[in-house]
Amino acid sequence: MAANELIIEEWNGSSSTKLFKTATITASPSLCICRSGSRFNHVWRRVLQAFVPEGFPGSVTPDYLPFQVWDSLQGLSTYIRTMLSTKALLSAIGVGEKSATVIGATFQWFLRDLTGMLGGVLFTFYQGSDLDSNAKMWRLVADLMNDLGMLMDLLSPLFPSAFLFVVCLGSLSRSFTGVASGATRAALTQHFALQNNAADISAKEGSQETMATMIGMAIGMLLAHITMGNSLAIWFCFLFLTVFHMYANYKAVNCLALTSLNFERSSILLQHFMKTSQVLSPVQVSSMEHVLPTWTTTWISRNSKLLHMQVDLGLRVSSLGCQELMELLHSSGSHCEEVKKYLLVERKGIISVIVHKDATATDVLQSYIHTLVMANLRDGNKLTHSESQAWMDKQYEVFVQKLKSSGWKPERLLAPSLIWTANWMSKPSDKKID
Repeated sequence: MAANELIIEEWNGSSSTKLFKTATITASPSLCICRSGSRFNHVWRRVLQAFVPEGFPGSVTPDYLPFQVWDSLQGLSTYIRTMLSTKALLSAIGVGEKSATVIGATFQWFLRDLTGMLGGVLFTFYQGSDLDSNAKMWRLVADLMNDLGMLMDLLSPLFPSAFLFVVCLGSLSRSFTGVASGATRAALTQHFALQNNAADISAKEGSQETMATMIGMAIGMLLAHITMGNSLAIWFCFLFLTVFHMYANYKAVNCLALTSLNFERSSILLQHFMKTSQVLSPVQVSSMEHVLPTWTTTWISRNSKLLHMQVDLGLRVSSLGCQELMELLHSSGSHCEEVKKYLLVERKGIISVIVHKDATATDVLQSYIHTLVMANLRDGNKLTHSESQAWMDKQYEVFVQKLKSSGWKPERLLAPSLIWTANWMSKPSDKKID
């Protein structure tokens, strides 16, 4: 009886959707190795592995590629402009002039860097906890602040008497960029990672940025040489590249379809669900949420009902007035029997949440959704506690399940850290409260 012929195939790739057969090995009548594909394709795949994560595109979310393309283009324009602004800054400090002193230039550069470092620390103190929950907005703001910083460097030679103030202002602006860009990049990396490959994505992001830096520096040096002595050409190139940089950044953040829940995305999803009993997909919500800071879109709230602008999460109990505290004490007494981990309070048209000190991430999300429901059902200035509670009892679990089936991650609410919580308990008392 003849033995079966064994055929071994060699495949390359870590993703089941992107495997390439590289060779076929047989042993009849003699050992034969038949290689598949051209050597060029093999080399190209090896080069590509230095810039994209293992298993690409199956190991990352669909919005990874368009975001990285626009992000690389905006990075390229940044490094080209950096050459132009640095050249202007060095000439303003006095590089190349006989009257300039080394100690004077060093001191000015030191003050510039010191201002930036202090600014970064202060920005982290005031906004650090909000960067994760509004990654798209802060990503865009970070690059806009970088544009402002480079503009200050380019303007510095025009104001010799205020040179130090101008460059320190530019350094302060760029310090915000460093903090916000780094923090939002970490949040986006976690979003892109589908196979617990955040470290690989971060490493490949570094390779992409290095390549964009080298190309941008080369083009920037060439452009600086061509425009030397021509202020009009320098300003034209800088402003053109700045406009392109802002456009590329806007396109990049608009490509992102984040699946985490923050204040605005929760508001959009809930309003649509209460109207249609359907949950929007992350891609649909991405086109509806705002990527600019809240204060730039205040005028929109006059024409649309933004629920997340009508609620406040994490109210400080001692900030309430006497009458509000009395109402709260009666309310908390009834909630003790229900073992609820949050209380809702209305003050000055804003519905606030007092969170229990033992509340979990699930409790925080539920409290915020409850607040949004109450704001949506509110009739004028009249609150509807019973109606909102009835909706929560019947529809909340359905809403959460539909969120999961639509690709959302409703395990927690991305929000600034809750620094004010409370505890309430019921105990018998013979004393009368006046």
